[in-house]
Amino acid sequence: MDPRTHLALHHARATDLRGEADAYRLAASARRPRPLRTRLGWTLVDLGLRLAATPRAVAVVS
Repeated sequence: MDPRTHLALHHARATDLRGEADAYRLAASARRPRPLRTRLGWTLVDLGLRLAATPRAVAVVS
C-alpha cells in the first residue's frame, strides 16, 4: 500500500473519531446532572450490602 493512501485513510478515520467525540460531548452536556440521585442510589446499595453481610442478632426471650 502506498504511504500516501495509508496517511489519507488515517486522516479520514481521525476526522470521523473527532466528529464522534464532539457529538458525545454535546450529548453529555445536554443531559441533566444527577449527582444527588446517584449518591442516594449508591448509599442504598451500600446499606443493602451491609445488611446482607451482617448476621442478625437473635433475640432471646426467657
